[in-house]
Amino acid sequence: MDQVKSALSALTPGEPATHRGLTVIPLTTSLHSGLRYLLLEDGLRRDLVTIREVSESGSVPELTVANRADVPVLIVDGEELVGAKQNRVANLTMLVPAAKTTDIPVSCVEAGRWSYNRRDFGVSDRVQNARGRAEKLQDVRASIRTSGHRASDQGRVWSSIDEEADALEAPSATAAMSAIFERHADTLDEHVEALEAKPGQVGAVFAMGERRFGLDLFDSSSTFAAFFPKLIRSYAVDTLRPGQGRKKSVSERARTFVQAVIDGRYDDHPAVGLGRDVGIVGTGMVAGALVHDDTVVHLTAFSEPGRHRERHESTDYAPYRSRRESLRRRHAG
Repeated sequence: MDQVKSALSALTPGEPATHRGLTVIPLTTSLHSGLRYLLLEDGLRRDLVTIREVSESGSVPELTVANRADVPVLIVDGEELVGAKQNRVANLTMLVPAAKTTDIPVSCVEAGRWSYNRRDFGVSDRVQNARGRAEKLQDVRASIRTSGHRASDQGRVWSSIDEEADALEAPSATAAMSAIFERHADTLDEHVEALEAKPGQVGAVFAMGERRFGLDLFDSSSTFAAFFPKLIRSYAVDTLRPGQGRKKSVSERARTFVQAVIDGRYDDHPAVGLGRDVGIVGTGMVAGALVHDDTVVHLTAFSEPGRHRERHESTDYAPYRSRRESLRRRHAG
């Protein structure tokens, strides 16, 4: 917990940059990380990592990661894993130990498919959209505190995807989150081209309009630079609806938001794989961090994490099967 507060307190904000309603405030730090790990995308490309269903029949909320590298592999909250029986996103940030196989918690972001299109998973050029990440983080942190599990509210994930897809005119035969990003790929790529990471930047506050904020902070500038385009797409999606643009300066509100994370209520739990999961909650704010070897590997935080929903967990995923069949019937003609 002290490591998280120290990491946040050591941040220095830079000059904000804005493109089409998304404002990015760069963050640099006086701290230095000595951690060694492999990014998931690099591990997959070098055939050092394999991600598969936990069994032939599969299990919606978990996947198996085989890490054959001699260093841990970093999987970041919201990273989209594509393939196997359906696309998923990581429920939180994890360091998968070297030379080990680990089951990881995930959420389905493609409700209308449950059949193999390949045997394993790749990783896409996006992470879950910011509002979806915020809601999932809220539910996963609550699940950790109450049960020790890292479960999302799967019904809420699907509902969020449906709402975004309807609002952004991004239909999909399988209710895939990816359709939203593909439908607006040109606009999202414009954001990526217009907003670039600064030298030494380890994180950023992202402002969507005047009052919705997100924060992503990594232990190194190289990791942040690798994820920056994906994060830009994630946050930019939430600015595409009419009326979401920025009207006033957000710098002071951004500082207040970061201070709220520092001042929040902290909890601490053993992580999946290496390190500790630190949760932070406060008024209108939720955050989570992975800490390993006294270093904040990744911290993510959101203001206004979304409306409260009653959880709809089901161990047999009957609602999932019903939803899949409904989608099949809808698109049968």
